[in-house]
Amino acid sequence: MSEAEELLTAPAEWDLPPERHRHFKDVLMQQIDQDQDQNQDQSQDLLVRTPVRPSARRRFARPAVLVPLASAALAGALLVTLSVDGRGPAAGPTPSATAAGASVTLNRIATAAMASDAIRVRDDQFVYVRTLERSNTGDFSGPVRLGALHTEERWTAQDPGPLHVTGWIRASGKDAIMPDRMLPIESPDAIRAGLHHPTYRWLASLPTEPDALLRRLRKEARPVEGESRDQAVFSLIGDLISGTVMPPANAAAFYRAAARLPGVREIPDAVDAAGRHGIAITLDDTGFATRDEWIFDKETLALLGSRYYVTDPDRGITKETLYGTSAVMETAVVDAKGEVPARAASR
Repeated sequence: MSEAEELLTAPAEWDLPPERHRHFKDVLMQQIDQDQDQNQDQSQDLLVRTPVRPSARRRFARPAVLVPLASAALAGALLVTLSVDGRGPAAGPTPSATAAGASVTLNRIATAAMASDAIRVRDDQFVYVRTLERSNTGDFSGPVRLGALHTEERWTAQDPGPLHVTGWIRASGKDAIMPDRMLPIESPDAIRAGLHHPTYRWLASLPTEPDALLRRLRKEARPVEGESRDQAVFSLIGDLISGTVMPPANAAAFYRAAARLPGVREIPDAVDAAGRHGIAITLDDTGFATRDEWIFDKETLALLGSRYYVTDPDRGITKETLYGTSAVMETAVVDAKGEVPARAASR
């Protein structure tokens, strides 16, 4: 294993909440590559540990990397830019629906989720999710440059733990990070099933009453500077619905809880990374520089994917700009890491 690969698979500790890290993963990884040559002679204590976020901005534990100090400084600078001095993000597409309309749509999505078939998941299995991704390949000081569409596969262990390695990730295609390599999703401390290791059994234990679930999520969310707690909750829900398998009643509860968040609105037409059109749900946070959209099929109301936007005047991004997009292509339960489900059996 090369030094760069060792850095990519080392434990993570840097305190950037995993639920906000997906936006910045690809940029961080590029900066790591650029800094490798400059930092090969530095000792291990000159490295700052950080988790990587992904793809689907899913906000629990991600593959762990070690970031040289130069990269960590840039990451810190990026976090500072997330609060836009009280200015909200530039307006996105003008919604045809009011906040009440978004609430109605989310409750329709909840009803569809409740009607879906339950999937049995054992503690010795893995949840497999395959997504298409496009992410920013620019640097921290310049404009957004979306990279090529690539594939990410993730295997999340259902073992309740405690575990140091909670899953595995593999990317392939142009602009993928460490293409075709199985990378562990690690934690510096062994963790049990919970918010940062959301197993099927743990998700099934959460409240299915929307208000009770929302209180739980608001308590556990970790907003970054400039971000409201409700925005952090919205991103957290987005991570969980796109990166896991859960009982229908729990999925419905997440959507109904989201419907209760102030500022949710509907966008009548949005396109995921696979080019599929759908209805989007977003939440506007007037003090934060990023905005997420969840995209659903207009007929079946199944989740299609996500889009992520950024506004950063310090980088010359004065209008809301697409920062990344994803599409959920396949979700299934498998018996081992690295196993790819038969297409006919996938959901």
